[in-house]
Amino acid sequence: MPDIIETTVYRLDELSDAAKEKARAWYREGGFDYDWYSAVYEDFQRIAEILGLDFKTRPVQLMGGGTRHEPCIWFRGLWSQGDGACFETRYSYQKGANRRIREYAPQDTELHCIADALQAIQRRNFYQLRAEASHRSHYYHEYCMAISVERDSPTYQDMTADAKDTVVEALRDLARLLYRQLEREYDYLSSDEAVDETIIANDYTFTGSGRRFG
Repeated sequence: MPDIIETTVYRLDELSDAAKEKARAWYREGGFDYDWYSAVYEDFQRIAEILGLDFKTRPVQLMGGGTRHEPCIWFRGLWSQGDGACFETRYSYQKGANRRIREYAPQDTELHCIADALQAIQRRNFYQLRAEASHRSHYYHEYCMAISVERDSPTYQDMTADAKDTVVEALRDLARLLYRQLEREYDYLSSDEAVDETIIANDYTFTGSGRRFG
């Protein structure tokens, strides 16, 4: 004859402080197995479009057997030295980018500086600079991008001496900016406030010690 075992379960706000910490640790351990970074990616794609970046794409297999194409954007870590973000893209001049980026992100002065640097170097090269960035190595940070820069001049004029370095550094700065945005998003989503909100919204229950029940 089977035994019947009764267990008293609690919701988060009914737990002791120590048990709440254990419940939060349970969520943080497995609660990020989804595309939590998708909103950051969407924002970054909009920024890139304004600045004149056209991301390369890669096919991704869907569970139903089809495929979709996703932008070639990657990141790794958020915890260790050497972690970062990178992308594959083609870049060309986009008229009005420095004005439009201020309309889109009026408080982001770092982004304004990137847009201004690209605008200035394009002006000195008659808006003819083009660049391409490709990923290399097994890591994902700004220095894993191989970046080539050229001037598309109908009269075969060389680009100015500072053109390549300026464009390369601007693209690397964008990768650094993306990584910092990812860090901020992760820090917010893993904060006590956000974790508590998710646990409560999903009506998770726990034992008195804070161990997940069910």
